[in-house]
Amino acid sequence: MTEAPTKRKTRGHQADKPARRARTAGWWLPYVLLAPAVIFELLIHVIPMATGIWMSFIKLTKAFIANWGNAPAAGIANYNVALDFNGAVGAALLQSFLVTCAFTVLVVALSWILGMAAAVALQKNFRGRGFIRTLFLVPYALPMYAGIIAWKFMLQKDTGAINHFFYDNLHLSGEKPFWLIGDNAFLSVVIVAIWRLWPFAFLMLMAGLQSIPSDVYEASAVDGAKPFRQWRSITLPMLRPVNMVLILVMFLWTFNDFNTPFVLFGNAQPPAGDLISFHIYNASFLTWNFGSGAAMSVLLLLFLLLISGIYLIVLNRRSRRA
Repeated sequence: MTEAPTKRKTRGHQADKPARRARTAGWWLPYVLLAPAVIFELLIHVIPMATGIWMSFIKLTKAFIANWGNAPAAGIANYNVALDFNGAVGAALLQSFLVTCAFTVLVVALSWILGMAAAVALQKNFRGRGFIRTLFLVPYALPMYAGIIAWKFMLQKDTGAINHFFYDNLHLSGEKPFWLIGDNAFLSVVIVAIWRLWPFAFLMLMAGLQSIPSDVYEASAVDGAKPFRQWRSITLPMLRPVNMVLILVMFLWTFNDFNTPFVLFGNAQPPAGDLISFHIYNASFLTWNFGSGAAMSVLLLLFLLLISGIYLIVLNRRSRRA
C-alpha cells in the first residue's frame, strides 16, 4: 500500500522538472565555424601580446637573442629606464610621445574635416558625382607603400615635384627647402598621413549620410534653416554614432602609424618626425635591446587603452544625458 503513493510522488516530481532540450542535429556547427577565427586571434594577437609583456620583464639583449630562456630577469627595470625622463632613453621617448600626440591631433582633426566637407558636398545628386567619389577614394585604394614612396620622391629637395612646382614654375624666392629632414619633416609626415587617412573618413561619413532621410532636410528648409544650420542641427546629431567609432579608429590608427615615417625617412628619422611606433622599432632593432623596446610597447598599449576607455565612457554618459 505504501509503494503506490511513493511512485506517484516520484512521477509528479519528475513532471515538475523542466524537460531537458535535446541537442539538435548540427549543434556543433557554430563552434566549428568560430574555431578558425579564435585560433588565428590567439596566434596573431593574444600570444604575441603575452610574449611581448613577458619580454618587457627580462633583459633580452643581443647576447641572449639566440636563447630567450637564458635571459636574466629584469623586473621593472626596463619600465624604470623608459619612464626616467631625466635619462637619455626616457627623454627621447617623451619627445617622441609629444611629437606623436601633436601628429595625431592634426591628422585626425584635418582628416575628419576634409572627409566631412567632401561627404556633405557630394550628398546631393549632380552629374559627375560618381567620378568625383571614385577620385577621392584613390588614396585609400592605392597600395600604402606605393603611395608613400611616391610622396617621398615628390618631397626630394632637388628633383622633387613639390619644389619644382613652387620654385621652378612659380619662381618663389629663396632656397629650395629640405622636406624630409629638419623641422619640415613634421609637416611632411602630417601631409602624407592626412592624404592617406581622409578618404577613409570620407567613405564612412558618406555611408552615414545615406541613412539620413532627405525629408528631414526638406522640412528644415521649409522652416527656413540654412545649410550650415542643417549641418549643425541635423547632420552632426544623426552622424553621432558614426563619428564615435570613426574618431576612435582614426586615433588608434594614427597614433600607431609606423609605415608613413618608416618609408619617408628610413632608419635615420629626424627628431621632428620621430613617431613613437617608429621610435620603439629603432629602440628594439637598432640597439638590440628588445626588453626595453617591449616595455615601451606595453606602456603605449596601456596609454591607448586608457584613452580609449575614457573616450567611450565620456561619450556614453553624454548619450545617456541626451
